[in-house]
Amino acid sequence: MKRNNFLRGVTFCRRIGRDEGGNFGIMTALLLPILLMAIGAAIDFGLAFAEKERLQGLVDSAALAAAPAGSPEQQLLAAKSMLASGVALEEEEFQRLLALGQNSDGSLTVIFNSQVQTSFLKLFGLPTLDISVSATAIAPEGETAGAGCIYVLASNGQDVLINSGANVHSKACEINVHSTANPAFIMNAGSSINTAKFCVKGKNYIKNGGTLANLVTGCSPTPDPYAGVLPEPTVPSLCTTSGAKDGTRHTLKAGVHCDTTFNGSPTVTFEPGLHIIKGRMIINSNATVIAEGVTFYFPDVNSELRINGGVTFTGTAPTSGPYKGILMFEKTSDKANNANKQQYVFNGSKGEILEGIIYLPNRNVTYNSTTNQVSRISLVANQMIINAANWLMEPYDGGSGGSTAGENVRLVK
Repeated sequence: MKRNNFLRGVTFCRRIGRDEGGNFGIMTALLLPILLMAIGAAIDFGLAFAEKERLQGLVDSAALAAAPAGSPEQQLLAAKSMLASGVALEEEEFQRLLALGQNSDGSLTVIFNSQVQTSFLKLFGLPTLDISVSATAIAPEGETAGAGCIYVLASNGQDVLINSGANVHSKACEINVHSTANPAFIMNAGSSINTAKFCVKGKNYIKNGGTLANLVTGCSPTPDPYAGVLPEPTVPSLCTTSGAKDGTRHTLKAGVHCDTTFNGSPTVTFEPGLHIIKGRMIINSNATVIAEGVTFYFPDVNSELRINGGVTFTGTAPTSGPYKGILMFEKTSDKANNANKQQYVFNGSKGEILEGIIYLPNRNVTYNSTTNQVSRISLVANQMIINAANWLMEPYDGGSGGSTAGENVRLVK
């Protein structure tokens, strides 16, 4: 009798197990599509958020570029030029998706609407996700334009090359091209240079398209303002830093840095003072560089600060001391050094802020960077190439704290 009762109990438990297992299987089958949809939705919304962040950076730059422009038409052109570097749209699409609004306080709001194609949500009837980003910037009025920002000294032919995707905007900057060669400069389609003045000493150039505001040929460009006046330091024989560096954070004291490489994607902080780059310093992609109150000095043309793509770079010159106002300069007292021109590349492609004098008359400068804020510079180079880059700049005032057109152009929201 007891044995029979035991067998009945085992049979009953097995029956319950089979029933619950069947119910679990049914519930799993019912919930699986919902779980897959939730996972897919999370992926699609994550991609949409990343795209919104990317577009926000472009719209911030567009607002900063457009706010100082003189007329609504120029503001629209400046905003479109900035956005075009990161958004491939036809003209009619820009007209439909881009809106500019002048506010009562004098600020300018830029609104850009876009869509992201979905991969998972489209299976449930949602093929796109709408994105809208906006930025508001304000610029001071009534300031005098016309200070030098860029001086290109060579006269060898094609001394300035402006490639497709180059966008340079400034309310107050003059670009001074000393070349009398044929051609003195070449500008390609899909580029925009909107500055207070683009002065070229020669009269021969090639313009394959693009927008070039305030071009004056046959003019008298402002001479090199720093020739022979910057104090060249004595280079110590001992290196403060050298060799390959691993790790996520590095802080460099002022001194001599000899053939240094930073591996990985670290944050590199230069302490205020004079940093002599002897040989090549390489900072790899996706790093962050902070150099506030810093002067970089190159004792020969083979020395350079080589920053690879994807870097966020902030560099500001000292506001006092013997190198006040100098962010970057090179030795020019050696004739042999001066005769050996070399390339120098600015590659802070994620975002770059520069403030100060950049004196590289022995370098053929290539600019590939994006500025998310206005850079205040005075740059001297031998030749110059501007590739696909968003460049917001205004004249450097020498660290005096005086008012310079565009230096107070700022994002309000």
